[in-house]
Amino acid sequence: MKENTKKELFSWAKTIGFTLVLIVIIRGVLFTPSLVQGESMMPTLENNERVLVNKIGYSISGLDRFDVIVFHGKEGYDLVKRVIGLPGDTVEYKNDVLYVNGKAMEEPYLKEFKDKAAGRVLTPDFTLEQITGKTKVPEGQVFVLGDNREVSKDGRMFGFISEDEIVGKGQAVFWPLKQVRAL
Repeated sequence: MKENTKKELFSWAKTIGFTLVLIVIIRGVLFTPSLVQGESMMPTLENNERVLVNKIGYSISGLDRFDVIVFHGKEGYDLVKRVIGLPGDTVEYKNDVLYVNGKAMEEPYLKEFKDKAAGRVLTPDFTLEQITGKTKVPEGQVFVLGDNREVSKDGRMFGFISEDEIVGKGQAVFWPLKQVRAL
């Protein structure tokens, strides 16, 4: 084998090796893919879509109300839901309207479902105290709901999510390719 060919092969091997190491670092530390399983986040996220999850810079203090997050579910697999209550918040649903700290909140991501519901209640009335025994979201935790309130198994069933259960914040849908979009 010629010396130039050996150098070229070695150069390619170094490039491929560096790229693989970079991919492992990015996937392990910065971002990770997550599979949406089920219909609990429709219409925002569809079953079998893949979400790119930002694993850094999301601590609870960095989360905003209505962010989409991925967290370790108690069933042994990751779940995707929307942050509704942050530490210190009171959360209540009354007459299909979300109230956080006593203030009515707009939920534009539910518009499609509310339009189709034709007066049907999507989210039954509840308060945090009724479902968790606490009046406010505790420090270091968040309260989450799925967008498809009629079918979602969410904070109304399992309570609060602690910071150490959170994988990260959903940034974008990357699969299927025809559905690529930011969250």
